[in-house]
Amino acid sequence: MVALDADHEAWTAAQSSTTAVVDGNELDVAYYEAGGDNDGPPAIFLHGIPTWSFLWRGIAPAVAEDRHVIAPDLVGYGNSQRSDDFDRSIRAQTSVLSELIAEAGYDEVDLVAHDIGGGVALRYAAARPEEVRKLVLSNAACFDSWPVEFINSLGVPGVVEGWDDEEFEGKMSFLFAEGAHGEADPEFVAGMRAPWARDGGRTALSRAAVATNTNHTTGIDYGEITAETLCLWGADDVLQPIDNAERLADAVAGDAAVVGLDDAFHWVTHDRTETYREEVRAFLAD
Repeated sequence: MVALDADHEAWTAAQSSTTAVVDGNELDVAYYEAGGDNDGPPAIFLHGIPTWSFLWRGIAPAVAEDRHVIAPDLVGYGNSQRSDDFDRSIRAQTSVLSELIAEAGYDEVDLVAHDIGGGVALRYAAARPEEVRKLVLSNAACFDSWPVEFINSLGVPGVVEGWDDEEFEGKMSFLFAEGAHGEADPEFVAGMRAPWARDGGRTALSRAAVATNTNHTTGIDYGEITAETLCLWGADDVLQPIDNAERLADAVAGDAAVVGLDDAFHWVTHDRTETYREEVRAFLAD
C-alpha cells in the first residue's frame, strides 16, 4: 500500500498496466490497484484534467482497507499512453472505463470521480445504470459547466509548448495553489506536474485540453442515473461551484445528497483529505 505521504515516484512504482481499445486504437492504461476480495463491489477512482491517479493518493489506499479499489490514469494522462493519435475526450475515456470494467468481469461497481472524471462517471452511470451501485462526484464537470477558461487556454496551439521551464513551473504552481491564500504545497504540485514535465508532456497537456468537449456532458440523460449519489464538493471552488452539485442532485433519478466541505477549493481531495476520505468510506460502506 502507498502511504499518504508517498511521492509520485512511489505511486508510479505501485502502478500496473493493461490495454484498452478506443476507436480501433489499442492504448496502454496505467492504474493503481489495492485491496482484496472485501465486501461490496470494487470502487473505481477517476481523476480529471490536468491531474492523474496520484490525486487519490490520500484516499484510495484507505478505501482499499474496506474493498477492492482501482484508480486508472485516463488515456493521455499520467503514465497511460500519451501519443498524438487518439481521442482523449470524455466519450473516449468512458469507453476505456467500460473496457476496464468488462475485462475485470465486474457486474457492479462504485465510482468516485473528480473534475472531468466526474463527467466520465456520469456518462457511464447514465448508459449502464444497472452496473453502478454508488456514485461519488466531486467538483465534477457536468451539464455546461466546463471547460473553464484556463483549460481552454492550454489548448491554443503553441501556448503550452512555448513555456520555458520557469513559466511551466509557475503555471502549475498557480493552478494547484492550495487554499484561500494561494499557497501551493510543494509535494502536491510536484506530483501533479511530474507527468507533464517529462519529454512530450507539454504537448500531451495541450492535446488533453483540446479534447475537452461540453457536448459530452450536456448530452447525458441525467434522469437515467439510478445510483445512490453523493456530491462531495469543495464548497469554495470557483471552477465548479457547489451550485452545480445541487443541480446534479436534483437531476439524477437515484437518492442524492450534497455535502460541501468548507475551506476546500477545486482540489478537494487535497484540501480536506482526512474528512473527504472518511466521508467516502462511510458512504460506500452503507
